[in-house]
Amino acid sequence: MNDIAWIKEHPLSRRQRWLLLLTAAVSSSCGLAVELLLGTLASYLVGNQALAYGVAVGGFLAAMGLGAYLSRFVAVKGDRATQQTQLQTAFVWVELLMAPLSALIPLALFSLFVIDGPFWIALFLGTIMLGSLAGMELPLITRLLEQDENLKDTLSGVLALDYAGALFGSLLLPIVLLPLLGIFPSAALIGAIPAGMVVLLSRNFPALRHWERWGWFIGLALLIFVPFMIPLGDRLENTLYKAPVITRIQSPYQRVVLTRQGADLRLFLDGDLQFSTLDEYRYHEALVHPALSANIALRAKEAKQNVEGQMSKVEFSTPDPHLAISPTETLSERPSSRHVLLLGAGDGLALREVLKWQDVEKIVLIDLDKAVVNLAKHHPFLVQANHHSYADPRVQVIQADAFVTAPTLRDRFDVIIADFPDPDRDVIAKLYAQGFYQRLLTRLAPNGVFVTQASSPFFAPKAFACVAETLKSVGLNVYPYVVDVPSFGLWGFVMASYSTIQPNTLELPIATRFLNMPTMQNLFQLPKDIQLGNVEVNRLSQPVILNYQADPRWASYD
Repeated sequence: MNDIAWIKEHPLSRRQRWLLLLTAAVSSSCGLAVELLLGTLASYLVGNQALAYGVAVGGFLAAMGLGAYLSRFVAVKGDRATQQTQLQTAFVWVELLMAPLSALIPLALFSLFVIDGPFWIALFLGTIMLGSLAGMELPLITRLLEQDENLKDTLSGVLALDYAGALFGSLLLPIVLLPLLGIFPSAALIGAIPAGMVVLLSRNFPALRHWERWGWFIGLALLIFVPFMIPLGDRLENTLYKAPVITRIQSPYQRVVLTRQGADLRLFLDGDLQFSTLDEYRYHEALVHPALSANIALRAKEAKQNVEGQMSKVEFSTPDPHLAISPTETLSERPSSRHVLLLGAGDGLALREVLKWQDVEKIVLIDLDKAVVNLAKHHPFLVQANHHSYADPRVQVIQADAFVTAPTLRDRFDVIIADFPDPDRDVIAKLYAQGFYQRLLTRLAPNGVFVTQASSPFFAPKAFACVAETLKSVGLNVYPYVVDVPSFGLWGFVMASYSTIQPNTLELPIATRFLNMPTMQNLFQLPKDIQLGNVEVNRLSQPVILNYQADPRWASYD
């Protein structure tokens, strides 16, 4: 009996229908995982997350529409049994093509980027190919099922499992695959899944039996290729850095890479340099010590006002000599403790600087990525750089999203230090937004000081000005300042407080490598070519800082 005759006498069984529904869910899961993987890869390589995901995901979805349209030209001739055979064969072809393309396109894109090829064009073409194939899957399965069921039941079943599969794929990639395997092994594993579905289908559909060996061949080849993808991807990644890579971690949030050349240890997050141990002390001393010094000055001013108030009361009452406060007593002569909140700064280098202040009683550090914190706690080179800062009992670490968690803390802090990455992605831009500052400042003591890194005032001058303008919009006095860090060039910070600060009176009673009192006081003298103003406030609903950060001047940064 030939295949067509068999189909005429044997409509789809319950087992076959459920297998097709399962295939719909698996196909959707793999398709969405590939979309996210391409977006993650493009974001890592080019840094512009919004554009990277726009091209990868947007192009993929548009191509799915093209694939869905093209599916109408499949199996349009012949009787019902003939069309069913054609539909089954077409679906197998789609799966067998999806399998190797899912594995090889990410690797090809990375290789093209390394040789400075037309990356964006290749990304677009890759998404078109994968998206078109993915777009054909659902219509083909629907047409197979509707031959044995009414259209309403067919669509509801297929779409229900399709959406469930999409949810599974969207969680599987960032939570499981990327942290455990990395980008390229994950791509090979995702590619092996459609080939595995061909094996299952061929064993349950007599017309597809001769395709089973192809499913086994492609699936096993990709699975065997998974462990080889790791060293291959590492070798390609090494070409992106000027020094040997000593540690690489794919966390659920970002790619973490440590390089070392002699005494120069460097940390990169998603390809962006975070510090070089040759000069990081300039950055971290400038980030931490002006704010802590300003807070000391504000507390001293408050103490002086309290003393004067108490002395004025003495004129109208008989003082107790044992309780009297000397008019010449300073805050530094009185026991006092301070609480500091660190946001980001998981590498422990800013923490090292805060710990130099002996009057700091408690430091709460909030960082989203556990991988960075664990690296700072345990990697010998990084532990040496941060002086074992996490071992200090004054430090409390909270692994959480600072945007959500920091405003909900019970404590009020004398100093809040924000050391977030540059605001070049939506998820980061919200940490520089007016709404976040309004909520965060409920945790700042009345005489407290807030400070944040504020990107490059030379390469992104409007981003620097935007941070200052946004902090001013929530009722703070702002004090922008700059410092030269050889690895970064001129870098910007913004200090802010409710009370007025006199930067030219700040003192520095702790040991440093770069800052001294005159240097720290002069940081606030902005160069003539650094101008503030002419910017909008960065809001959660309108993250203008993304456009400011994407200044064309960055093209000249090496």
